[in-house]
Amino acid sequence: MLIISGRRARRRIALVAAALTAASVLAGCGSEDAGGSGGEGTAADLDAALEEGGTITYWTWTPSAEAQVAAFEDQYPNVDVKLVNAGTGNDHYTKLQNAIKAGSGGPDVAQVEYKALPQFALPGELVDLRQYGFDEFESDYTPSTWASVQAGDGLYGLPQDSGPMALFYNQEVFDEHKLEVPTTWDEYVEAARTIKKENPSQCITNDSGDAGFTTSMIWQAGGTPFESDGESVTIDLQDEGTLKWTGVWNQLVENELVCSIPGWTEEWYKALGDGTIASIALGAWAPGVFEQSVLEGAGKWRAAPMPTYDGKPATAENGGSTQSVLKQSKNPALAAAFVRWLNHDEGVEPFLESGGFPATVADLEDPAFVDKKLDYFGGQQVNQVLTEAATQVVEGWQYLPYQLYADTIYGDTVGKSYQTHSALEGGLEAWQEALVKYGDEQGFSVN
Repeated sequence: MLIISGRRARRRIALVAAALTAASVLAGCGSEDAGGSGGEGTAADLDAALEEGGTITYWTWTPSAEAQVAAFEDQYPNVDVKLVNAGTGNDHYTKLQNAIKAGSGGPDVAQVEYKALPQFALPGELVDLRQYGFDEFESDYTPSTWASVQAGDGLYGLPQDSGPMALFYNQEVFDEHKLEVPTTWDEYVEAARTIKKENPSQCITNDSGDAGFTTSMIWQAGGTPFESDGESVTIDLQDEGTLKWTGVWNQLVENELVCSIPGWTEEWYKALGDGTIASIALGAWAPGVFEQSVLEGAGKWRAAPMPTYDGKPATAENGGSTQSVLKQSKNPALAAAFVRWLNHDEGVEPFLESGGFPATVADLEDPAFVDKKLDYFGGQQVNQVLTEAATQVVEGWQYLPYQLYADTIYGDTVGKSYQTHSALEGGLEAWQEALVKYGDEQGFSVN
């Protein structure tokens, strides 16, 4: 339901450039080293590196980073972590790819979204952390996030956060229209019709086309449109799960039952606060967005499980990221030790204190976290809904090894279906054709 904001649109050219460069590197460089040894080590090397100390550079955009770095340096005073915010999204990946291409100037540790990880991991630009024993931590994380830090046969991070989707809805608006919270997508469509009929200025949600939302919704429907082993790629944006989603969503788009308000804009925040938008499906990180940016909606919003196609629980991830060690790092063992501390040890606590939603099973089962009442949501124990969702993520999802590029051309393909209020299958077919052509041009074997 999120769509590209004006800020994101202004950065679109930069992201295209980054995606083109990244995909070219991916197709042409194999696992060639990017300027450093990348390190061959063992789990014991991490503790030794922490004791010896040194300096590492960390690129990230996360709000918890300063607190995490301060706590880490307090615990390990021999280590100096140089924290750099290289930008978010497009800016971050452009700078990261430029450093990789140059063979120097990059960080030891970089924040990488799950969807972007294959694009950097498969060409061998990141350190495989299995050598440091990280594969032993699998049971400490949710299955969906653990799968998201793997690419090919390698492990390239530890999950930091997760974004299992839930339905956030305005209780006042639902009460106004005497609506029950929908448990199926058919019920959701009927609720959309009721809202639009009784108050044309309101809508069930906003959606005018967003690649991340589309892929998450296809994921929830059981679709697997992208499959890749790093060399061959299969794309099928007309598979059963995809068509299950479009079968529902076409009814909203073609009948103009959704608002075309761009996400992450002042208009969007205002619409969430004043009741224009009645609900929105987002990842588990959403409560922080509401609390910080939708002040007028305080006390009105609630969380519920995602509607499904058959009433049986199922959801998908929406967002999330990890930290990866670059091959060009001159101290990969120390960098890996920092990643372990961030997402497996004491670093998780300041992340949670900043409002992050964890991927660690222990925290997702901690009563202090699960049963916490949120005043913004009328005292609802929202995390009960969200932690349950974390156990219901549909398995089997993969991103393209050039997902960043795919996202940049979404508006030119599927986006046109939204603009013309026409069936989404046509836009998805155009997206697929463009992605197959691009993959072939970059040297992949695309089916």
